[in-house]
Amino acid sequence: MIRIRLFAGSAAVALAAGLVAPGLAAEERPANLAVTAQATSIAPDTDQAADEQGGPIQTAKEIVVQGAIGFRNRSDAAEPVLVYDEEYFQRFEPLTAGDALKRVPGVTFLSDVIESDGARLRGLDPGYTQILINGERVPGGNADRSFFLDRIPAELIERVEIVRSASARRTGDAVAGSLNIVLRDGLTLDGGYIRGGALFFDDGEVKPSGGFYYGGALAGGRVLIGANIQGRYNPKEKLSLRYGDSPENNPNFATDDFDNREDQTDVRDGTDYAFNASWAIENETTRFELLGNFVRTERTEDERSFEYNDPVAVSGPVRTTPPGNLLTDNANVNDITTESWSVLGKLSHEWGFGESKLRVGFSRFDDLQDEFEYEVDFDRSAPRFTGDLTLRDTRDDEFFINLEQEFDLGEGLELAIGGFLQNKDRDFLLQEVRSRFNLPVSARDGYDQFTRNPGEFAPTPFPALGVSAFNRIEEDRRDLYALIEGETGNITFEAGIRWENTDATITDLQVGGAGTIRNEYDAFLPSASVKIAVGVGRITLSGARTLRRPRFDFITPGLLEAELGDNDFLGNPLLKPETSWGADLGYEHKIGRNGVVGVNVFYRDVSNLVELATVLGPNGQPLEGSEGPGTFIYSPRNTGDGEVYGIEFDASFSLAFLGLPNTGVFGNLALLDSTIRDEFGKRQFNDQSEYVYNFGAIQNLPDFGAALGVTYRKQGEAFGRVIGEEVFTRYGADLEVFIEKRFGDSFTIRAVGSNLLDGTKDEVFNKFNTLADQRNRDFDEYELETERAGPVFQVVARYAF
Repeated sequence: MIRIRLFAGSAAVALAAGLVAPGLAAEERPANLAVTAQATSIAPDTDQAADEQGGPIQTAKEIVVQGAIGFRNRSDAAEPVLVYDEEYFQRFEPLTAGDALKRVPGVTFLSDVIESDGARLRGLDPGYTQILINGERVPGGNADRSFFLDRIPAELIERVEIVRSASARRTGDAVAGSLNIVLRDGLTLDGGYIRGGALFFDDGEVKPSGGFYYGGALAGGRVLIGANIQGRYNPKEKLSLRYGDSPENNPNFATDDFDNREDQTDVRDGTDYAFNASWAIENETTRFELLGNFVRTERTEDERSFEYNDPVAVSGPVRTTPPGNLLTDNANVNDITTESWSVLGKLSHEWGFGESKLRVGFSRFDDLQDEFEYEVDFDRSAPRFTGDLTLRDTRDDEFFINLEQEFDLGEGLELAIGGFLQNKDRDFLLQEVRSRFNLPVSARDGYDQFTRNPGEFAPTPFPALGVSAFNRIEEDRRDLYALIEGETGNITFEAGIRWENTDATITDLQVGGAGTIRNEYDAFLPSASVKIAVGVGRITLSGARTLRRPRFDFITPGLLEAELGDNDFLGNPLLKPETSWGADLGYEHKIGRNGVVGVNVFYRDVSNLVELATVLGPNGQPLEGSEGPGTFIYSPRNTGDGEVYGIEFDASFSLAFLGLPNTGVFGNLALLDSTIRDEFGKRQFNDQSEYVYNFGAIQNLPDFGAALGVTYRKQGEAFGRVIGEEVFTRYGADLEVFIEKRFGDSFTIRAVGSNLLDGTKDEVFNKFNTLADQRNRDFDEYELETERAGPVFQVVARYAF
């Protein structure tokens, strides 16, 4: 039996040894290359699932001028994998990888309106989802270890994959599943094209975009070079109404307990720069690939807000004569510069006894945020001027080596064994200073509580600022794995086990800090998947043990005062990972030549959950917090368990059976639920939406060289609860449309309207000072906040050469 694999980490087409000479055009290739479209298993040297993408290299003209409608692809891998080519989402012109993922099943976001950053697969916190780029994990600046997908321009994407279950070949950090963003490489593009466009916003702002992409033969192999620049802009308006009590205690709270109103404008303005390149060469037995990508984001978040003591009135300061309604005037500006880049080398060689594969990679993530906030408080006899300056500097480096050996056991059976080494270094610096400009030094006690002595360590960008946190986390991993895979008759299967050893060293670098603390833990992660063909349908059953490593801010030593209402927070460097046993059962049915309908049920039993608990003193009694009686110190610890479950539907097919071959429809629905217990009783996992759905249609007009389409998306309410605060979040619906015109086989112009329903995000905050207040429902503040953004229009042109 011939088995031809996809190199998922490079998004490369799997080529049989000796079948295709590098650089041949698609029409020059031997007919037997078609067998590559029947890839049967996951590429053993990668952290992603394989798919049926192993056809001829796309020409630039095929990418620019899409004559066919893109549908969700089926995967022949044993694992449950959904594959979406760029044809599926490109016509709606997503700006980022996050925007592209809004159209795939089971992915929610808890972002600002018209932004898609932290992907929440199955509605769970982003830290439960494994994000892969070119099949490899990438570092991110977020404390929960997640990677914001708005860092990756959509134009660089060749395909997106949802991997619902785990495999011994991938790291086990995938309780909810994995999302793999595969970038273009030299084996996916022949020729080149340029892209230019602009976005138009309802406040009159215009943001340009452009790109250049080329793939072709070079030095006996194939090369791809891609570059992209994208203007980013998001103007929002917010309204907050705050009360001293809530409707659960007082039906007349809106009139009896009104406290203040805040009107706010919030503008996110920036530019993304991206570059990726790859080069691959192969002969009959050996293949080598070198891939790299770089993304830089320059962004300013500018907020201006005014607080009033009246629900509707707008006038001058309250202390003037005659008195007005203005309580405060606040300006907050955060300048953000983020850079991420990675380099990956891959080598595979076939021997008489099997195939050896080596992957070596390095990734870096740098995030620098320089934020200032000024506020004038008019609600006092003399206005008080406040100035806060904050610097956050995060650097995250990862180096890894993965070596794997495959053995052919005959009869469609293979054994793979491998080892994985990763060294991760994360440095985090937080500097803060708070000043009351019109107060004498003698009266500032209590206001400068965040100012610290800079101490004696390496110079920092703002040495005049005090240091609130300065720490380093070194995390070394040593993994071993083995799996067996194969196929017999109508059954494809895989079963394996992975052992992961993690040795973490956390160092508090502040003068007088906690010093160095070491934490080591192991995990055994078995996994298995089987796919059974039944006529034109397939049943997939998967089970796996996965984990979630602790958040960085949770394992960082040090006490944060009044971090949880009036309660303090103390980090715990000795936290262990959460673990999960999970299962997926799915069925998909092929419709016509390209269509598919699928349903999947899933279950996760999560143990060793990280929850906050009261810190006890030597006498066994809770330690008092810094804010005095009734406040406490809380620290994360491993305790309790939870369950996550739901059902997911997806469909994409043409209406050819109705006599409409140029009409394609698509849709998906995920019904999500979970159970967990905290200090206050039972709830869902924090911020898990109850549902998310998306549906739409594309109509090709071949006689006019045109097409048009529409998509509609909605996600359900989410609830989150921590000590001191509870949040309900609701989103409005999102409607997008496009229309395109094709000119010949080289030029396309596309116009897109997004957020056409003026998207909203509504939040309800229950705020409490102490744990006792929260249990007794004694509110410190009840807040209603709504956020709105207007429609965005985009015009994009592409030309192939």
